Amino acid sequence: MVKPIATAASGRYRLAVFSRVMAALVGGYTLTALVTACLALSLSLSRVESALTATLPAFLVLCMAVIWVFAARSAWRAWYGLMIPCLILGGCYLWLSGGGA
Repeated sequence: MVKPIATAASGRYRLAVFSRVMAALVGGYTLTALVTACLALSLSLSRVESALTATLPAFLVLCMAVIWVFAARSAWRAWYGLMIPCLILGGCYLWLSGGGA
């Protein structure tokens, strides 16, 4: 027979793991897309070369984001650790693309 306390703790643990997986998928993809977009806009190459060059470090950024999410102390810290760079890079993207003016 399963104790109710163990079930509640197991449910919270599963929710925390699910939150980290979602942070890795959604937050990691968003961070990677913003890094790629900002890098592509800041390179002074042709459009094709700039896009290709900016895409190369995307694999490293995504891997680092996933590692960060599962190395963080809590799921909240993992989300905040991805949201802050995304907000900064979003502002940089707006500035580089001229959308903020």
